[in-house]
Parts: sequence; structure tokens; C-alpha cells
Amino acid sequence: MMARWKRIWQKIKEGKLRQVLSELSWIYGYGRRYRAAVAWYIFLGVLGTGMSLAASVLSKNIVDVVTGFDTGALAPAAVFYVLMQLARIGVNAWTGRISAKVEVKVDQEIRAEVYDKIMAADWESMSQYHSGDLLNRMDNDVASVSGSVLGWLPDAVTRLVQFLGALGIILYYDPTLAGLALLSAPVTLVVSRTLMGRMRQYSRRVREVSSQVMMFHEESFQNIQVIKSFGLSSLYSRKLRQVQGDYRQVKLEYNKFSVAASALMSLVGTVVSVVCFGWGVYRLWGGYITYGTMILFLQMASSLSASFSAIVKLVPSAISAATAAGRVMAVTELPREDRSQDPMARKLLEENRAEGIRVETRNLGFRYQGGDVVLQNANFYAAPGEIVALVGPSGEGKTTMLRLLLGIVRPQDGSAVVEGRCTGQALAASASTRILFSYVPQGNTMFAGTVAENLRIMDQEASDEALWRVLDLACAGDFVRKLPQGLNTELKEGGGSLSSGQAQRLSIARALLADAPVLLLDEATSALDVATERKVLRNVLRAEAHKTVIVTTHRPSVLGICNRVYQIANRQVRTLNQEEIQEKIANF
Repeated sequence: MMARWKRIWQKIKEGKLRQVLSELSWIYGYGRRYRAAVAWYIFLGVLGTGMSLAASVLSKNIVDVVTGFDTGALAPAAVFYVLMQLARIGVNAWTGRISAKVEVKVDQEIRAEVYDKIMAADWESMSQYHSGDLLNRMDNDVASVSGSVLGWLPDAVTRLVQFLGALGIILYYDPTLAGLALLSAPVTLVVSRTLMGRMRQYSRRVREVSSQVMMFHEESFQNIQVIKSFGLSSLYSRKLRQVQGDYRQVKLEYNKFSVAASALMSLVGTVVSVVCFGWGVYRLWGGYITYGTMILFLQMASSLSASFSAIVKLVPSAISAATAAGRVMAVTELPREDRSQDPMARKLLEENRAEGIRVETRNLGFRYQGGDVVLQNANFYAAPGEIVALVGPSGEGKTTMLRLLLGIVRPQDGSAVVEGRCTGQALAASASTRILFSYVPQGNTMFAGTVAENLRIMDQEASDEALWRVLDLACAGDFVRKLPQGLNTELKEGGGSLSSGQAQRLSIARALLADAPVLLLDEATSALDVATERKVLRNVLRAEAHKTVIVTTHRPSVLGICNRVYQIANRQVRTLNQEEIQEKIANF
């Protein structure tokens, strides 16, 4: 006995029990928001269970009347029995309706809150999760959590009432039979103890493998053009079957375990039922009970065994829900971005909108979590009215520099600052100062919707005139006017039939519509010809002379119109002189 309590205490110290309780408490944080509906659900469940037990007692009386052991009236008992059954059906339907309403509300509420918290989370912390894993947590895990709000705890109350009611009825008529009906309890408890630990392991593993499947699907669909272009369809089909094989193996192992446990429980229940039936036959043969009582014994013995088994099985169900809750909580508890500078950033923007914003890094050093140093003692600046380029080999830190300026990641050494040209006020780059920037990342960033809807993401109130203005600045106006419905032309996800160059120009136009003092272009003109690339950049500064433009590029063709060029290589940032710039242009 002491050894057993030592093991329990060890698990408590390890935090496993505390973790499960914390996860369940998190789930019922949502349940408490609907406490009235939950209470009503429990009440109706208890009422339905009471009606079922009452109907069983009525059936005993009816049988006793028919067999002559009771002289009561048959018709009233039969009518009452039918009415009781109909009422029970109505109560069960009502309960199901309440369950559906609450589950849908909780499901949507959790999904919305999880989405909001992901969007507000610190990027470095969030980047440890693959997008497919995040989708799986928002889909399958949230569904498991929302289903449990009106799941195991309300059902446990209902099943407990069923168990106690059936036990009370049997004790009233035959205490010995009550003892026989409870023979399954010790075996059920032993089986459930094993089941709980294994259930948590299987539940976590199934969810992890499910995330891997979703990640594979997402990556395949995102890169379907590449897969087709290189003739990799067969390879990826084989990879899919490998991933599916892992998922199938885990599911079948879990199913094997569940079937074995269920078979054992069924065997125990069958043995108990046979014993109870034998005892009932013996009592009936001896004339100690009536036929109606015999039928009642069998119903109550079955109800007693079923309710006890259901109560025990609710434990692994709770563990499964807790496992899902833990995966969702891991995302919702990610550290949030620091927005403490929001008022100061808004003030900086308003006071310097006309004059522009200066961007600077000072002795900046940065490394990603668990990675090598990317930048060291990096000094860089860009002023209003300037086009500044960042060049260098791929993977050397150009995109990282833009992330630092945007406050998406934070430097370990030095600083990245934004400074108002008019006021001289300076702020460290953060999530708050992001309102000073427009950003065009690498790749196609078009969304499903019309051209106008894609642009108005930055300004919902923008007029058509404003849209055409930024389109013309980005050299996109001509081809948009030729589209079947102009601004109202529907684009598919990723831009649909648009060329890479057209999609890039639309992305630049969208960024310009934001009217931010600083424009960041991360290889955003790579698909444009040299003439168009230069025209777009000149258009921007001609129309908005106060704007600060920072460009990352592999192509030196644009360097000739840049005010300064910085090269990032070997963790260092240095300014290129005119001779070095001309050499790069000549060798292009």
C-alpha cells in the first residue's frame, strides 16, 4: 500500500496530475461562460435518467398485473408507462439541442480566441510551430475541447445518478443481487487504471501524427507547381503513403488497445449479467420474487453495470480532452508581442508623416534561437527621400535585417531604431513601430478575392481613385485596366492567372496604399524587368518624396539609382563605394 501511495505522490511531484487538472480547468473556463446552459443540460440529463428508472419500475408493475401477482389496474399503469417513455424521448431531444448549441458556440469562441492569440504572439516563439501543426490544433484539438464542455463532467453527473438510482432500486428489492451486480467494479477500476496512462500516450501520439499529415498536405498544395514542374508527383504520392502509414499504424495500435480493453469490460459485464440472471431465476423458482421483479432485476443490473462502466470510461475521455486542451493552451500561452509603445509610435507617425522617418541600426547583433550569429556589429541607416539597398548572398541576413527593423525579431546586442525627421524623437523597433512601415515580402502574397479587395486590405475606405493612383505608381495600372472586370476582377488564391511580375506590382501597390513613411521591399521587384523595376522606385520617390525606401536584392541593376548600398556577408554589414557598385552593375 505504501509503495502505491509513493508512486501516486511521485506522479504528483512530476506535475502530471497537476497538468491534467490545469488543462481541464482551462476547458471549463469556457464552460463557466455557459453555466446556465450547462446546468440546464445536467438537469435534463438527470430528469431523463429518472424517467428511465421510473419506466423500469412501471414495467415491473405492468408485468405483475398481467401475470396475476398484482391486482392493480393495468390501463392506468400502461398509459403512464407510455407517457413516461414519450416524455423521456422529448427530454433527450431537448438535451441534444442544448448540447449542439453550446458546443457550436464554444467551438467558434475558442477558434476565434486561439486565432487572435496566434496573431498577437511573439513571432520567434510562434515560429517553432509549423503552420500545418497550428491548423491541426485549431481544427481537431479545438473540436475535442469544445465537445468536452458538455461531455464528460455533465455525463458523469448523469451516469452517477443512474448508478445510484439503479443501486437503490435493487437494494430495496434484493440486497444480495446488488452485491452481485457490483462484482464488475474492481475489474473495471483495474482496467481503467491501465487505460488512463496508455490513453494519454496514444492520444498525444495520434494528434502529433495527424499534425504531420496536415503539414504534408499543406506543403504539397503550396508547392504543387514546383512538384508538377519537376515531375515529382509520384515521389510525393509515395511520401504521402509513408505519412499515412505512420498515422494508420498509430490508429490501429490505439484501436487494438481499445478493442482489447472493451472486450475485457464486455466479458466482465457478461459474467456479471449471467450471475445476476442465475440469481434471479433461483429467486423466481423459489417463489421469492415475481416475474415483474425478475425483469426489473435484469434491467437494473444491466443499468448498474453500464453506468459504472460509463463513469470509468469517462476518465480516459477526460484525459483525451485534457491532452487536446494542453496542445491548444501551448499556443494560446505563447508570449505576446510587446505593444507598450503603441501611443508613442502613433504620435511619432502623426508628427512626422509629412517629413518622414529615419531608420537606423547601431552595433546590432542577432542570432536566431539555437542558431549561429547572423549579424554582428551591424550599422545601417536610411533617411527620408532615399532608396537604400541591401545586397549579399542568399541566407546572409538581408531578410533578417528587415525583420529586425519591423520588430518581428529582437536583437541580442545593439539596437534598431526609428527616428522622426521633424521631431527627432527616436523609438526602438518593436511591434508598436510597425505602423511606420509598409512591407512587401518575397513570393506571391495575393489573396483570393478581387483586385480591389486585395488592395483595400491596407485601407478599407480607399476610393477607386486612390487605388488607381497606387496601381499607376507600381506600374500595374495598365494591365489591371485590361483585366476582364478591372478592379473587380476575381483573383484566385496566390493571384490565379497573374504572372509573377504582375503579382509583385500589385503587392507593391497594396503596400503604397498603406501610406507608411517607410517602404520595405524584400526581393519584391525580382520578377520585374530592369526598366520597370527602376521606374517603380522612381515613381515612389517622385510621388512621395518623404518616403524612406529600403530594398533587398540579388540584382545589382537597381543599385545605380540607390543613395547607398550595404553589403551583408559573413555576419558583417558594410557600405559599398561607387567603384564597387559600378563593378557589380558591370558584372551583372
